[in-house]
Amino acid sequence: MGQDRLRIVHVVRAPIGGIFRHVVDLAAAQAEAGHEVGIVCDALAGGAFEQQTIDAISSKLALGAKRFPMRRQVSLSDLLAARNVLCHLVALEPDVIHSHGAKGGVYGRLIGTWLGRKRPIARIYSPHGGSLHYEPRSLEGRIYFTIERALQYLTDALVHVSKYEADTYRSKVGAPRCQTHVIRNGLRADEFVPVIPAGDARDLLYLGMLRDLKGLDVFIHALAKLERGYGRKVHAHVVGQADDLLRYQGLARALGIADQVAFHQPKPTREAFAMARAIVVPSRAESMPYVVLEAIAAGLPIVATHVGGIPEIFGPHAHELVPPGDADALAAAIADLLDDPARAKGDAEARREWVRPRFNIELMQGQIGKLYQDILGAKRKRRRADTTPASQRARSPRYLP
Repeated sequence: MGQDRLRIVHVVRAPIGGIFRHVVDLAAAQAEAGHEVGIVCDALAGGAFEQQTIDAISSKLALGAKRFPMRRQVSLSDLLAARNVLCHLVALEPDVIHSHGAKGGVYGRLIGTWLGRKRPIARIYSPHGGSLHYEPRSLEGRIYFTIERALQYLTDALVHVSKYEADTYRSKVGAPRCQTHVIRNGLRADEFVPVIPAGDARDLLYLGMLRDLKGLDVFIHALAKLERGYGRKVHAHVVGQADDLLRYQGLARALGIADQVAFHQPKPTREAFAMARAIVVPSRAESMPYVVLEAIAAGLPIVATHVGGIPEIFGPHAHELVPPGDADALAAAIADLLDDPARAKGDAEARREWVRPRFNIELMQGQIGKLYQDILGAKRKRRRADTTPASQRARSPRYLP
């Protein structure tokens, strides 16, 4: 490898969505690079699909994937969860604790600091949006951002997945007291192989959490507007983990388009891509969404909103994005895409060629790996200096003023 072999543990609460996709991909790439890697995550969230993902990655990791109950909201159960994670990490003896998301960030940095009393440990934190979605003046925002400011003293480096996230963190939490890096998500080479739509593919796909934050309600309203305003009866698949499935099914019925929207449980991304000829990402808020990267890499025509890090993914094509929360604008963009399939295909290929050299797993893993090594190298150097007897420092040219 040309670098030290490290023992790396990723700590994250929910094993779902883009944040866990990022953790799994990064852990797999680090293991392939020769490091001993493990994952710690929640045992309460997710279902059979998520458990299959955990089982698959666990078999590739020398330090395995361990699950403990970690509730989303702050509660007394956090004390037991923190104790369980602490005992587990003591046994693993990590060199790096890379925590992800708000709750994972609390556990990982507190425990990393405790273990770091005896030997150098790199404490890395990636927010992945999370608590950054709160408004600073809200009660939740004041609580979370106060905690974030305090935990900066226990953080060696912040790693943001987009410039947007880094700017939002600085705006809401304040100027970081530790070093900060923007290292964007990366895809595997096989993900740039185009996906061919199935013979029974529908017009559109929505893939993601079934939440208003992701704009599913806006998408459903846009489908209704396509029929009323454009004379188009558009059919769509909705695939994802449901917070409130019945409400969205009820909305489709109320708008008279229940027969046009089929809801499905989570499934492998590229399997879902083959179910439609184009994808819509109508989010109200994002950081650096994998679904946009994956869809572009797979060659799918896409309609997405101008939020978060999505303009960074689109680059010179960012003008194609639509305003969030605007069902009329979303319907118009979908109609334009469906009206000219040849142009939509050409646009999709142009986006794919832009993304390929800038968002790949090798680049992401290399940048994060160098950060780990730099932090540990500096800590080990300071530790050696602190433990060198004064008499030896006085004799050695290395310690001369």
